[in-house]
Amino acid sequence: MKKDKEQKEKKKVNDYERRLKSDKIRQRETRIKIIRIAILITILFLIIIYFILRAIYELGDFTITLDSLQGEESGLVMYESIENKQQKKILKADELEYMDNISVNWLPENIQNEADGGHNGENYIAYTFYLENQGVDTINYWYDIHIDDVIRNVDRAVRVMIYRNDERTIYAKPNETTGEAEYETEKFYSNEYVVLKERPQFNPGDIDKITIVIWIEGDDPDCVDALIGGEMKLTMKITEEHIPQ
Repeated sequence: MKKDKEQKEKKKVNDYERRLKSDKIRQRETRIKIIRIAILITILFLIIIYFILRAIYELGDFTITLDSLQGEESGLVMYESIENKQQKKILKADELEYMDNISVNWLPENIQNEADGGHNGENYIAYTFYLENQGVDTINYWYDIHIDDVIRNVDRAVRVMIYRNDERTIYAKPNETTGEAEYETEKFYSNEYVVLKERPQFNPGDIDKITIVIWIEGDDPDCVDALIGGEMKLTMKITEEHIPQ
């Protein structure tokens, strides 16, 4: 009788130990599955980020795009040469491997008339292109320059100069200390946009010549050594209608 009781007790203990081991195995397997799923999700996320960044940076430091659908409807076209009006939907300025700080006074006086397309110089990006109304109606169009990415706060000293039909405007980020516009500049429209403006009354047959010049202003008080190694990517968009984001 006593022996039977001991055997029953032993069997209960063995059953409990088996259940305990089985629970531990299931928990371990569950943890492994969760870890594997987490790793796969992380890898997938990194792959997506990689291709997004690759798509962005393959276009270069500065690109210009035209809303193709609205352009086809209204007759608004874009090209980079007045001699060869080959219509483009996207234009890309050549990159500079290295850009040191310079003064606006070092730029060529007639930079907007130097050449069509890309005409970079030492330590600055310059690009000239044209917009034409080949339609039959008077239209308005919007142009904006979006700040896609900034590294090491280099935007604090970057200048973006826009010539539209020889009318010049220089844009800069406000002074970090005072919040005021830098000397002879207009403030960036926002932290995301350099400029956002409407060009009204663009009549049939009108042509706008636009030159964009980008450099790092050495006379900017915010141009300090901490910006060395910084990068900035900009995209200019031409649309007939501005849609707030």
